Amino acid sequence: MAGLDVNIAGVDFKNPVIAASGTFGFGREYAELYPLSELGGISCKGTTLHERPGNPPPRVTETPGGMLNAVGLQNPGVEHFIKEDLPWLSEQGTRIIANVAGSSIEDYCKTAEMLNDTAIDMVELNISCPNVKEGGVQFGVTAAGVEGITRAVRERCRKPLMVKLSPNVTDITEMALAAESGGADALSLINTLTGMRIDINSRRPIIRNNTGGLSGPAVLPVAIRMVWQTAQKVKLPIVGLGGISTPEDAVEMLLAGASAIQVGTAIFTDPYAPIKIRDGLLEFMEKNGVKSVKELTGGIKPW
Repeated sequence: MAGLDVNIAGVDFKNPVIAASGTFGFGREYAELYPLSELGGISCKGTTLHERPGNPPPRVTETPGGMLNAVGLQNPGVEHFIKEDLPWLSEQGTRIIANVAGSSIEDYCKTAEMLNDTAIDMVELNISCPNVKEGGVQFGVTAAGVEGITRAVRERCRKPLMVKLSPNVTDITEMALAAESGGADALSLINTLTGMRIDINSRRPIIRNNTGGLSGPAVLPVAIRMVWQTAQKVKLPIVGLGGISTPEDAVEMLLAGASAIQVGTAIFTDPYAPIKIRDGLLEFMEKNGVKSVKELTGGIKPW
């Protein structure tokens, strides 16, 4: 049988399919459908230093080829995660990635520091968050901002550190290089693209926040392009995400340069999507004589 195991920043994953943050909660609901040990890993719901209620509704809407969301990082806070969710998660037989968010560098650092002596396997730094001390500008939209927050968290985080890059930038490779320079061990990309819809009858934005993050199949070509560009510039392993909903999508992302993939929005329409993608990936490999999934990474043939 073809080998699906991968290694990201020193962490071994039994297969390259990871449930994306914000789409899988902390895994409890999905554990009622299948063993979470079937997955390579889970990137948990974005976790902040303190509990957050999130944005007022409406905060999710369908769009052609995807969805918009502005949930606003609703979560119970890192202490609750450590005490209530992590003990259960650590018994599920899969890798645990803590997605860390915040509104100041110190919030990020404290949250990551609190996770140092826990059972998580990796920290995923969500830098698509507004920096309250910089007038609400996202941490991840300038190279200086990316390098600064990565370096600050790196100094206080003892877990492997993966930085999740925002696509809402002029040049994704500049942000990737900045994260690498700041001490990141791996990158994940892309986060959601900023989008908007308007109700033509009420003439109000459909999302109460006015804008939201666009995800789903519509963003796949953008994600593949950005992973491909990034893979040519950095030496770090890349976890690719954005619109992956089929095994073929996963193969494309791997060929573009990803070492593993995350599945997100597809889970909302089919909770078994990660399992089907894993099985389809294995079938593709066996059909095409690929002995290890690692052979697919960066396997694109240039014209």
